[in-house]
Amino acid sequence: MNPIIIGIAGGTGSGKTCVTKAIQESIVDHITVIPQDAYYKNFSDLNFEQRNAINYDHPSAIDSELLINHLRALKDSVPVNQPIYDFKTHSRLEETTKVYPNSIIVIEGILIFENEELRKLLDIKIYVDTDSDIRILRRIERDMAERGRSLESIIQRYRAMVRPMHIRFVEPTKRFADIIVPEGGHNRIAIDMIISRLKHILIERKKYSHE
Repeated sequence: MNPIIIGIAGGTGSGKTCVTKAIQESIVDHITVIPQDAYYKNFSDLNFEQRNAINYDHPSAIDSELLINHLRALKDSVPVNQPIYDFKTHSRLEETTKVYPNSIIVIEGILIFENEELRKLLDIKIYVDTDSDIRILRRIERDMAERGRSLESIIQRYRAMVRPMHIRFVEPTKRFADIIVPEGGHNRIAIDMIISRLKHILIERKKYSHE
């Protein structure tokens, strides 16, 4: 059977990763997770200053063609070599990660509902909806701790790129969602309902495969 493909979208710092981890921890042996962040285009031909100036919250920064091709391959039970992206240098590493097909494939990222071709591959679309003040605080904490960014640079990028792109490309895609989860990983009721539904689907598929 084809895998169940789940898209988890939402603004930066909304809690997409927390929702994804909660699902992954409950369905350990049956799930493969693909972060859209791994599929930023390779700008290694540019110097660091040029790469740093790129608007990574715009759809044009995503290698959507490669992402879609990989998702289709996994759907056909073919493993793929997922890129590894270094956020400190804004460039891809030479190494890749081997990703294998599974019963459930989760792809998470801010722009996965923006691309119509990608959107059509998704069986379940989840949008994580969190207030902007919470999201910017989470972004600051993450970028300073994990990506070596200064507070000034984070605020500058948020004002110039992140917020305008969220309003233009991310927030409007909420209308494509099958499920909207307010407050991300803190919404245990919504997450438990999603997990329960996925487990039910897996049980039904297992029964069908034995018939």
